[in-house]
This record gives sequence, structure tokens and C-alpha cells, in this order.
Amino acid sequence: MLRFIENWMRSIVNEMVDKALTRIVRDQYTENLFEMVPVTGKMGPVSMAETAMRATQGAAPSRPLGSPVHFSPWEKLIFNPVHLTRLPTPEEVGIETATVIGPAARYPLTLSIPIVIAAMSFGGALSKRAKIALAKAASQIGTATNTGEAGLLEEEREAADLLIGQFNRGGWMNRPEQYRRLDAVEIQLGQGAQGSASQRTAAHNIGEDYRRVFGLAEGQSAVIHSRLPGVDRPEDFVALVQRLRAETGVPVGLKIAATHHLEEEMQIALEAGVDFITIDGAEGGTHGGSPTLQDDVGLPTLFAVSRAADVLVQKKVRGRVSLLAAGGLITPGQMLKALALGADAVYVGTAPLFAMVSDQMVETLPFEPPTSLVIYTGKLTDQLDVDKGAHNVVRFLHACMHEMESVVQSLGKTAVADVGKSDLTALDPFVAWAAGVSWGWVSPQRQAGLFGARTVEGAPCFPARPPLQWEGAQTGPAPGGLQ
Repeated sequence: MLRFIENWMRSIVNEMVDKALTRIVRDQYTENLFEMVPVTGKMGPVSMAETAMRATQGAAPSRPLGSPVHFSPWEKLIFNPVHLTRLPTPEEVGIETATVIGPAARYPLTLSIPIVIAAMSFGGALSKRAKIALAKAASQIGTATNTGEAGLLEEEREAADLLIGQFNRGGWMNRPEQYRRLDAVEIQLGQGAQGSASQRTAAHNIGEDYRRVFGLAEGQSAVIHSRLPGVDRPEDFVALVQRLRAETGVPVGLKIAATHHLEEEMQIALEAGVDFITIDGAEGGTHGGSPTLQDDVGLPTLFAVSRAADVLVQKKVRGRVSLLAAGGLITPGQMLKALALGADAVYVGTAPLFAMVSDQMVETLPFEPPTSLVIYTGKLTDQLDVDKGAHNVVRFLHACMHEMESVVQSLGKTAVADVGKSDLTALDPFVAWAAGVSWGWVSPQRQAGLFGARTVEGAPCFPARPPLQWEGAQTGPAPGGLQ
């Protein structure tokens, strides 16, 4: 009987395949299902789906977690282990992992590890349970978490030993009674996945807890403006930084989307007296943004971090002003490479989110995506186990640090902060020149003069910033030494 069924099934499958192949080779392309294969190859499955979404919805698709495009060629950078020129670090010697953000501030922010939970807002992005889980994880491992563009969520403040809050373009963390309760203030002027574009969360997606934390009236939408309210000129930003530093004493920094105008933007920030600068590369994640903003706006993280670090060296503020790198840093190797390029700490968001739900996504699959456990508008947020999620994130961060420490040991160093550009080699000459590291294809002795004035561990020279004219700005000399 089984043999009969097997033969019957084989004959059916054989006949179906024969007919399908016959139709493929005989039918014209316009009548052929095989047409979808070259079309998919031309457009790509992501673009095909998003084209259909635009046609159906009449609006930009709200794509979560950032661009699928891999802009930064991290795989083109490798670390150089040592054997005799410098001996590897003995296994009994501990690797120092702590870092200090804003050492010039009255109350610097000291972290046990150089990995920080990225800015993901309550309501605008994540659920309350997800934010609490991330805050608990950060506290357990000795690092900070970031509020994102939101108001002060009391449950997050209680769970987080160290909390970085964003003075944001929506105005929801901009009152003294809010930002004075933070351990660091990050002035948010943009992010990697959305640049400085405005954003709006419709009132029908805003629940009671969301309205309360954000201070919204019933029926009022949440709007993130393209500009920070009250900052219409560089001088306004300078005054804001100085006021926040005087009022709080904690590190006050700037977060911007990575841009080719990086050096000019940083010059203004440094003249304002910021304690740290966060550069968010084009690979940065988001709760949802248009594909064009994610795919076609901003500078890749690798190059932005290298350029930003060069600015701090050239301006002689390296060691006083901290640099935080963000945007698509997923693996421990990528994180350590960003630190080697000059960052003092890295932000991670997408990776810890998936770590948090790694053993809980069975509750969602196959009918709902794992993000439905953590996104504010997700259908299954009440099923997220907060303590289990926090424990998963802690284990993930511990594993990341263990892998990074193994590399540091192989480099013959005793602290993560000691890893620098001289520990890196590039497998591509253009990446080598851009990052200021050696090109691995030829010996260091043969590289002299290959890249002009660009030297390993050196900083490129760039022209002085011309007078910057913002829309509506007054002409004439700028106050506070801004020229």
C-alpha cells in the first residue's frame, strides 16, 4: 500500500513539474510566471514589497530597525595579533573594560563596559516592559541605557542605575525637573536612520501611559520637529549647552546623524563646550522610518567614526571630549573596531533587542514577528518576560565583552581603551586611507608615500569652517568665539 502511494505521488509530482517546465519554455514572458524571477532580480524582493506597499497605502512604508543595506565595510578591517614584537597578554592578567564619558564634567559618567544601550524611546518605539528589561540589564552589567526621544518614564528611571536622557526635538525631556534627574544629557538633533527629518506619531497610536509620559493632551499627536525648539542659530546651541552643563553638572553631549558636514558640525559642538559627541551612522536602527531616509541619507558608521576621532585629535580635545559611535554595530568585532578607530563607547540597539527575545520569540512565530513582543504597538507586548529578557541581554553583553577581551589579549594590550588604529589593518587600500590604518597587502615599509600625507594614527587636515549661515540667522560676528 505504501509503495502504491509513493509511486502515485511521484507520478503526480513528475507530471506537475513536466507541465510547469513546458509552460515556462513555451509561453511568452508576458504570460509566463517565470517573469517574476528576472523582475525580482532587477528590483530585489525588498523593493518589490515596498513598491506594493506604497501603491496600496499611498504613503512611505514605515520600515523598522533601519536599512538592510550594509554600508560600512567592517569586514575590510582586521586586527593584528602579536607574538614577538610585543608579547600577548598573559591569561592571568585581567583586561580593563571601564570607560568614562565626559571626564571634564562635574560628575562624569563611569561605565563598567564600553557598550551602552542605544536610544530607543518608550512609546515612540518600545513598550514599557521592553524599556524596563533593557534598563535592568544595563544596571546589572554596569552600563547605561538611553531614554531616546521621550519623556521621563519613571519605571525606566527606577530600573536604570545610569540613565542617559535625550533633550529632544519633541520637547518631552526639556524641562529642568526632568533633565536634572539624568546621569547624562544628550541633545538630540538627528539620528542615522532618519537624519534630521520631522516625525509624527498619530494620536490613535498613543495610549494613556504614552500621553502621560509625553505630556500630551487626549487626541494630540506626538511631533518630533526637524529643529530643536529654540535653537535657530549656532549661538542658540552654544547657549543651551552652557546652560545645561551649569544646571546639571553631568556630561552634556550632542547626537547627530553622520554627515559629510561632520567636521563643521563638530567644530560648533566643541566650541559650545560639549562633554561628548554621539555620531549615528547611516546603518542606525529606528522604530520605523521611510526607506529613502534609511537607504539614501547619511554617512556610513565606519567612516564617520574615523573622521570624528580625527577631529578630536586635531582639535587637541581627545581625552576631554568623549566620542560615542552608533549605527548598525551588531557583532563584538564591529564594536571593538569602532573603539579602535577612536570611539570611547558604542551604542547598540538592534542586537540587544533580538538577544532579549531570543528564547521568547517562540511565542510569536510563525504568525507574528518577534518585534511584536517589544514594539509599543506590538500585539504581544504583555507576553514579554521582563526578567528573562533582561537576563538574556546581560548574557549577550557578557559574551560580547569576553570576545573583545580575547582580541585585546591577542594584541598584547591590557585595556580595551588601549586598542587603537595601529592594531588594525585594512584589506582595501581606500578603506586604509580613509581610516588611517595600514594596508595589509604590502609591508609597512613599502607603504611610505602610498597615501600622500595621510599617515597611520595621524589626523587629516581639513580647512577651517567658513561662516555658517542658518536659515534666519543674523549676519555678523558670532558670540562666544564662534567664527
